[in-house]
Amino acid sequence: MSSNIKSVYVLLRRTDWTVCNMKIRNVVHKGLGRFIETGSTAGIQPASARKLLRVLAFLQDMESEYELYTIPMWRVHQLTGSRRGTWSLSITRNWRITFRIDFTENEIIDLNYENYH
Repeated sequence: MSSNIKSVYVLLRRTDWTVCNMKIRNVVHKGLGRFIETGSTAGIQPASARKLLRVLAFLQDMESEYELYTIPMWRVHQLTGSRRGTWSLSITRNWRITFRIDFTENEIIDLNYENYH
């Protein structure tokens, strides 16, 4: 693991940030949870590790869901139907980060790393 990835995942694990606006309450995908906790790319697409770090850091730093639309290349959208209220961000052609936002607690919940195809 490169030192850049190592230093960023250590920052993601901190819970005592004063600048951290959103807290991640729970992670559904075990590989993504391991990546956040240890930096291990086992269980995720290793080529996507840097982008995942940027997305996770952005999610923790955002103050409002409207900030999600500031990065068009992530193809941000809300899902519909039975998954209404779930946000989706593109990582690669097939892989997405999905999550919901609890506005009362200012937390990201049910963070998941999903293969759409």
